[in-house]
Amino acid sequence: MNYTSSKIYSILEWITRLAYVNLLWIFFTILGGIIFGFFPSTIAMFAVTREWLLGKPDIPIFKSFWTHYKSEFIKSNRVGIIIVLITALIGIDFFFIQYVVNESYSWILIPLFSFMLLFILFSFYLFPAFVHYDLKVFPLLKNAFLIMLINPINGFLILVCLVSAYFLVMFIPALLFIFGGSVYAFICMWLSLHTFRKVEQRKADYKATS
Repeated sequence: MNYTSSKIYSILEWITRLAYVNLLWIFFTILGGIIFGFFPSTIAMFAVTREWLLGKPDIPIFKSFWTHYKSEFIKSNRVGIIIVLITALIGIDFFFIQYVVNESYSWILIPLFSFMLLFILFSFYLFPAFVHYDLKVFPLLKNAFLIMLINPINGFLILVCLVSAYFLVMFIPALLFIFGGSVYAFICMWLSLHTFRKVEQRKADYKATS
């Protein structure tokens, strides 16, 4: 197999993997009744993606997905409840400010939008941190938030990549169903792993000099 054929095969293999894990994500989300299935299924998708990016492309995808789905079902839903509550609070605040508060107080939207941006950047690191670190719920949330604060540029890079992927999907809507979740997981996990390595290297350097 020549170099060109090898590259094409590798690309097709990745496309197949991403499509398959996206299908599993949808199926197991529905299996959990959507409400209780979404977060375990998303964690399982991120866990499988992490294994690929750490140099284990030949793991049994279904078995690995199912294992993470079962083992993290309770913990992922506990995290999910917190995320849903924060999202609902943002939605209520936005509705209240937009439809109830007088227009002269529209400047109040500025801190709300700032908080929304921080929350979005935080959410990019939350699922990768969940599968990368063995932490309980609140230390996990704290860790993801601190990593987001330490590496804001990487968070914006994730945002740029996701927005670019979104505009691509706008031209071919079917791609959203085939790759929507898995591409999101791949981008966030790939860039988050770079961030995690930087953070771990800083810790190692600090320990070496202290």
